[in-house]
Amino acid sequence: MSERTIGGVILDLRNISLSFGGVKALTDISFDVREGEVRAIIGPNGAGKSSMLNVINGVYRPQQGQIAFHGKTRHDMDTHEAAAQGIARTFQNIALFKGMSVLDNIMTGRNLKIKTNFLQQAIWWGPARREEIEQRRKVEEVIDFLEIQHIRKTPVGRLPYGLQKRVELARALAAEPKILLLDEPMAGMNVEEKQDMCRFILDVNEQFGTTVVLIEHDMGVVMDLSDRVVVLDYGRKIADGLPDEVRGNPEVISAYLGQAH
Repeated sequence: MSERTIGGVILDLRNISLSFGGVKALTDISFDVREGEVRAIIGPNGAGKSSMLNVINGVYRPQQGQIAFHGKTRHDMDTHEAAAQGIARTFQNIALFKGMSVLDNIMTGRNLKIKTNFLQQAIWWGPARREEIEQRRKVEEVIDFLEIQHIRKTPVGRLPYGLQKRVELARALAAEPKILLLDEPMAGMNVEEKQDMCRFILDVNEQFGTTVVLIEHDMGVVMDLSDRVVVLDYGRKIADGLPDEVRGNPEVISAYLGQAH
């Protein structure tokens, strides 16, 4: 397994504030993400964690603040632009096409990589044929990497929950992201499934060099996987640092760790 190297800041969020009507979801939050790291966002339910991921990949547009990605600063991120620039996402509630096979679901992750036009694809000639063969080769690599060869032709809706989560990760990886946003990738999993998912996340990070931004409630997982942790509570940042620093922070213990741990 290759050694991981953590580089400079790839994503910088400055003074982000987001409101829905009169409800403040995020208030003046700043933190950065370094290239090649696993960056965790933690906090109690309703802390604003998923809202922050939605700001990063352009689903929500903040009323205040700036986002700098690869040194380019803007007020917000457009969803298509985010995907095109290499930000991929999994969701808290699985967002797969349940009637489609595992293979076809993962192929949808390659959509932005397709260069041939609709007519060329329709007649499956020349460049379109070569391109589809190449797209399928990339997808098969992801399938092998995540050890889901045995279910590649199975409709996703027939799979147990843990495997559906792995297929969703596969679809995100098929886009060859620079930053992978994972929204509670281990929610609802048993111990064995969590161990598998932890291993895959570390392998993605170490072997592909993919930067990972992770929301997760399991503190053991967060402390084992993360290089740095940012803590939100009621839409505000209350801590940011190394896992051990965050674990010992009195505000964090009061707001989050003290609740269930």
